[in-house]
Amino acid sequence: MKPKITVVGSGNVGAQAAYRLAQRGMADVVLLDIVEGIPQGKGLDMSQAGYIDGFDCQVLGTNDYEATKNSAVVIITAGLARKPGMSRDDLITKNAAIVKSVVENAVRLSPQAVLLLVTNPLDVMTYHALKISALPPQQVLGMAPLLDAARMAYFISQELQLPIQSVYAEVLGSHGDLMVPAPSLCTVNGRPLTEVLSPERIKYIVAKTTNGGAEIVSLLKTGSAYYAPGSAAARMAEAILNDKGEVIGSCCYLNGEYGLKDVCLGVPAKLGRQGIKEIVKLNLSEPELAALHQAAESVKKLFPILNH
Repeated sequence: MKPKITVVGSGNVGAQAAYRLAQRGMADVVLLDIVEGIPQGKGLDMSQAGYIDGFDCQVLGTNDYEATKNSAVVIITAGLARKPGMSRDDLITKNAAIVKSVVENAVRLSPQAVLLLVTNPLDVMTYHALKISALPPQQVLGMAPLLDAARMAYFISQELQLPIQSVYAEVLGSHGDLMVPAPSLCTVNGRPLTEVLSPERIKYIVAKTTNGGAEIVSLLKTGSAYYAPGSAAARMAEAILNDKGEVIGSCCYLNGEYGLKDVCLGVPAKLGRQGIKEIVKLNLSEPELAALHQAAESVKKLFPILNH
């Protein structure tokens, strides 16, 4: 019997995550939304695509949380998306209420599930979900660092006109303006990025990475990115189910790691069936570590809004 993965929210990000999971065929997929008909229609469409794309997996669309019972992973994408000119922080109050409802229902029916947050502002919502759920910290994590690293890798590959698979990128910190791209840890065909590109071009790539999500929002005008975020969520769920301790940048609860306490931030972590197996300690440069601490302080300042 396959494990079950639930995706809450059948908008663009949730639908992409559900479809990428269906293509992998490693779990039964439940796509849940409060809007009647939308998850059912999308689930049916995805299931029928299996004949064409060569996978044998059904996606069950539903409005009923009972269908999510005993999920191994619950991916939470439900929430309002950013509009042009809107920061992720503007979303806190409304999305906090949505996440609270989702988490309470998910934990009631799947207390052993790993909660994977995608809803923005990501770091604050991950912390909020952890506190609402009362689950062990390893069971609650967020998606964004993998997405940010993918964006950085793309910009590096474009700058050098090389296949993206030849690039390794590392991004830590907050998912937003205070993310911490770490050029000192990035490589191109195994060579340090700092040996391949000039400081000026690295600075340009860091800026492009930091603005990566906002650039897409400004181009789309009526929504935000979803192909890469949905794929990132599916990739992380796969790593959790495979239970091999694969290291993936994740938004994790920190309690002493990197000198930080009581905050959720992006750091590399070994993932497994129970969620976070281990937070990996990297040797950051002094400016990178300082930027990570600055991001933590910025995220913590938003916590009081959750209690309003």
